[in-house]
Amino acid sequence: MKVFSSLLAVLLWLAASRVFAAPPAYIHAVYDVHKSGIKIGTMEETFTREGDHYTLHSVTAPIGILALFKPEKVVVTSTGNITGQGLRPAKTSHRRDLDSNKNSDAEFDWSHNTLTLTHQGQRKQLPLREGTQDRLSAMYQFLFLAAGARTANFPLTDGTKVSDYHYAITSGPVLETPAGTFHTRYLDDQAKPGERHNEIWLASELRSLPCKMVITEADGSTMTQVLSSLEMR
Repeated sequence: MKVFSSLLAVLLWLAASRVFAAPPAYIHAVYDVHKSGIKIGTMEETFTREGDHYTLHSVTAPIGILALFKPEKVVVTSTGNITGQGLRPAKTSHRRDLDSNKNSDAEFDWSHNTLTLTHQGQRKQLPLREGTQDRLSAMYQFLFLAAGARTANFPLTDGTKVSDYHYAITSGPVLETPAGTFHTRYLDDQAKPGERHNEIWLASELRSLPCKMVITEADGSTMTQVLSSLEMR
């Protein structure tokens, strides 16, 4: 009887762990986008989960003076499956209203381990490495980041090429954002001086959804995204 009780307890714990590990069914996040301290746009993202399938949709739109001179929206989509390791993209696309030369698509064939990239009418195939993300799914892959993780490493495609990303993870500050105040984990790609530097703050209260991101270019200019509103269920 004790053996049965112990086994039952383990099974119930495993079942509860799977439920806890499942990502939210719906996320609607809006980020303010700043260029060197000046607000230039908004980024609106929607994540939906149906069973083991996910869909991501992101629209970046300019505001203010930038909207007058360059009223271009950027639309990025990502679809795929959810596995025990997190998001596994199947297709991603990147579209710009005014500059189709920057449009791109990526198809992930996990059964044959091939990645097909389409850009400016050219198609090329590359080896598809385990854990490869697209630039939209990568931000939601953090929902699956282990609580004690000290690094985050993954290949990422932007539809034109594949790059390797390596982040060191430490405890971050408490951040105040328009969407709320959050305890954070800080991700730093530890770029060398003169290189592009990526920083990400994950909100612990939001299951490690990014609440702030900063990209510092080699010339010192910065692009910052800060969470301004959120609906999660």
